[in-house]
Amino acid sequence: MVHSLMPEFEESEREALTADRLFNAGLGRYTQGLSPAAVSLATFDWAVHLATHPGKQFALMDEAMRNAMRYNAYVFSRMTGTCPEPCAKPWPGDDRFSAEQWQRFPYDVLEQGFLLTQQWWHSATTGNRGVTQHHEDVVNFLGRQVLDFYSPSNFLATNPEVLEETLSQGGANLVQGFANLLEDTERTISDRPPVGAEDWKVGENLAVTPGKVVYRNRIMELIQYQPTTKTVYPEPILICPAWIMKYYILDLRPGKSLIEYLVSKGHTVFVISWKNPGSEDRDLGMDTYRREGVMDALEAVTTIVPERKVHTVGYCLGGTLLMLAAATMARDGDDRLASLSLLAAQADFTEPGELELFIDESQVTFLEDMMWEKGYLDGAKMAGAFQLLRSKDLIYSRLIHDYLMGKRAPVIDLMAWNADTTRLPFRMHSEYLRDLFLNNDFVEDRYDVGGQPIHIGDIQVPTFAVGTEKDHIAPWRSVYKINRFLPRADVTFALTQGGHNAGIVTPPGHPRRIYRSLARRYGDPYVPSHVFLEKATEQQGSWWPEWEQWLRERSGSRVAPPSLGQSEGTYQPLTEAPGTYVLQS
Repeated sequence: MVHSLMPEFEESEREALTADRLFNAGLGRYTQGLSPAAVSLATFDWAVHLATHPGKQFALMDEAMRNAMRYNAYVFSRMTGTCPEPCAKPWPGDDRFSAEQWQRFPYDVLEQGFLLTQQWWHSATTGNRGVTQHHEDVVNFLGRQVLDFYSPSNFLATNPEVLEETLSQGGANLVQGFANLLEDTERTISDRPPVGAEDWKVGENLAVTPGKVVYRNRIMELIQYQPTTKTVYPEPILICPAWIMKYYILDLRPGKSLIEYLVSKGHTVFVISWKNPGSEDRDLGMDTYRREGVMDALEAVTTIVPERKVHTVGYCLGGTLLMLAAATMARDGDDRLASLSLLAAQADFTEPGELELFIDESQVTFLEDMMWEKGYLDGAKMAGAFQLLRSKDLIYSRLIHDYLMGKRAPVIDLMAWNADTTRLPFRMHSEYLRDLFLNNDFVEDRYDVGGQPIHIGDIQVPTFAVGTEKDHIAPWRSVYKINRFLPRADVTFALTQGGHNAGIVTPPGHPRRIYRSLARRYGDPYVPSHVFLEKATEQQGSWWPEWEQWLRERSGSRVAPPSLGQSEGTYQPLTEAPGTYVLQS
């Protein structure tokens, strides 16, 4: 009797799971992908511990009273015409109140009230004993989002810069701002790119380095670039970008293209262009991307350029995938790699940066339910998460500039690329979040490939890693850990100014760029990140030339360029670069 009831019980469980997933998928449309359970758990953890710590409560009340006294004294002084010292100063990087108009009464009073409230909230949400660090970060983040929304800089009546502009234009800026708002709303609803992005077109003024697609499978196209020098270095370069971005971030436009730069220096360059997945690709997993992405591309490269090892380059999650492939190759005795270059790529996810705010068991389950409905995670959901992390710069500054000031900032190449979003398959993104992000299986030797574990420490090829100072996706100190994980490899680490994208896309001649680098040879002791800052050589300009020289020093004497693909065989040219997959929306 028990056995006869089992199929019916299993069917009811599946139906219940389907109902749960459909409910959460619908809920996610209104929460921008944030799990209500994750937010509630964090808030409850913080609130209960605060309620049971009277000492912390008294300290916060004391701080509030002292702030109120300081603020009242400041207001009184300003009303009587004196200029006292400010009660609080903006945090580093916050330039909302940097204009001279904010120093005038009564706007300086509004600014000081906001800054004091911001400081108090930071005190209230940090240093609560017993609260998990993740929950503390979430509550602090949520509070900052509310405060940033109510910042006096966001409203017409309390922003002196906007008021001055409105008076000088007779309100024309508000009329134009309202028109901008209507246009942006219409474009969002109709799923069109932002205003100005249409001036940038892939294959016309973006991704225009000449080349051909020499291989295509169900998840990627492989592009080989046409040589521009009479001779080339014999070892080809294979670039693996992240699948959460279009590859042409590395071939942005002439003069700002890393691929163009490498080709001009005599390197034979190949790049993987990932397909933008749809519902039919929901079951593609991490290992599919390793096998049919990195390994299939490597097989094509070593066939077109035979008897040569390959310099491999991975950007962001493409670098993580490349490390998985390199560790698997090391385990299996595959010695086709000449070197490994990692651009803002993490192996260890214990310090993943601000994205950790959105990743815990509850949040991952919620995201899985959202992805389950369509079979993928929409690029708009990822873009929304990144915007929340930098709401002052990406949300409210645009609100002020576009809708209150009535202006339009020109869309530059990098902005147009950023608007060209991609999707993530259900299974692959779930495996990435759970196996790598939550469990950190790779560096803790629990990540299996083909039923056997792989070990990052098995990688012994020379490695060049790049971190960027303002990276909120792959913090440079996390990227720097590659020095610790590859004890048997020569590792050079470069730290450059800029963020996750702008720090990488830094061509020679870029003004105001500084980078520092330090090489560690096999056998040298590990140098902690804070010591790296003291020892590393600081240099003006782009890190590209040093990296390109590093590649040259690990390459052979120059030879005649290889053909583009094969005249006969599997890897015959299919179409001109940039191919077809990159054009998918």
